[in-house]
Amino acid sequence: MARRCSQPSSVDIQFVVCRNNADYEASLEIGKIYRSIRDDDAMANGLMRIVDESGDDDAFAASRFYPIDLPKPIEDVLLAV
Repeated sequence: MARRCSQPSSVDIQFVVCRNNADYEASLEIGKIYRSIRDDDAMANGLMRIVDESGDDDAFAASRFYPIDLPKPIEDVLLAV
């Protein structure tokens, strides 16, 4: 269910680390940092919207990821990419 996302505000973005890529080895890498976009409907269903390198987002089980806090300079660099 890939959807092109509009430009989210910085308060809607969280960074997460993938901890389980079972059945999605081609899409997710364990240990990789991903941007997650807040989506209340997805969260209500145990899902998380993850942005890939193309800028598209897909919904995956939230349990596949661990939220992390990054220093502001690192966030700025990752958001600029």
